[in-house]
Amino acid sequence: MTSIVVLGSTNMDLVAYVERAPARGETVTGRSFRTIPGGKGANQAVAAARAGGEVAMIGAVGSDDFGTRLRSVLEHCAVDTDLLRTVEGPSGTAHIVVDDEGGNAIVVVPGANATVTSLDHGDEALISGADLLLLQLELPLSVVTEGAVHARARGVRTVLTPAPARQLPPELLAATDLLVPNEHEAAALTGRTDPRAAALALLDAVPEVVVTLGAAGCLYAARGAEPLSVPAPRVRAVDTTAAGDTFVGALTVALGEGRPVPEALAWAATAAALSVRREGASTSMPYRVEIEAALDAPEFLEADPV
Repeated sequence: MTSIVVLGSTNMDLVAYVERAPARGETVTGRSFRTIPGGKGANQAVAAARAGGEVAMIGAVGSDDFGTRLRSVLEHCAVDTDLLRTVEGPSGTAHIVVDDEGGNAIVVVPGANATVTSLDHGDEALISGADLLLLQLELPLSVVTEGAVHARARGVRTVLTPAPARQLPPELLAATDLLVPNEHEAAALTGRTDPRAAALALLDAVPEVVVTLGAAGCLYAARGAEPLSVPAPRVRAVDTTAAGDTFVGALTVALGEGRPVPEALAWAATAAALSVRREGASTSMPYRVEIEAALDAPEFLEADPV
């Protein structure tokens, strides 16, 4: 099994489902409300574990009921939480509005995630023994950079999702092997709105880039090679929350297994397509058997969403 360490956030998602999102100053009536374990780090950990990876999580939850539930869900998904800290105070939360077209708007309150500012010796040892390290930007930038630099020094492949979008320090980019932004994040990093142009520009900083394009699939670029476009399976989206995290988690497993890049991207795109057919973040992520079934029989994706 591919050994994956996730250095990232855990949040409780507070999700309101509405016909359409409210404009500024407007109140709308919601259809339903759910609390769903999430956070970009935890989401990627669950996605990778369900896709067949051996996954461990480094981060923090609060001492509240949300923290207890977040840890329990990760453990239920076979994610190792031995180095997931519990700190006094609230866990992170994400306040999400999902409209009837499956689109979403999100406000993240870091809570316990903000306390993870550096690695300890246990964290370093765990990362050193992994095949890949998954990183995002919902923890303080100092620890994200420290994790990437430590992994690079020990030959551990680093995969960074640059979300929420912000400018990245040169030392973080220098320690990143694969950057996986969506098209908006790629534009924010480069100032170029065309995904192909943005991906090529990012190759000045990192050796490989995958720009995710939602329903249009993804674009892969690497130094010394022609860019590769991979379409996404066509499905009816119910909720796109965490589709990108599902893609990254599944992609990491596929790459760790040594699959060729086109096959790995198709595997990840299929996992993401399955996830948008269900409500929620971690609750929507497919298991390995589902991904394989959808690849073997595309009509599996055409059935009514669960």
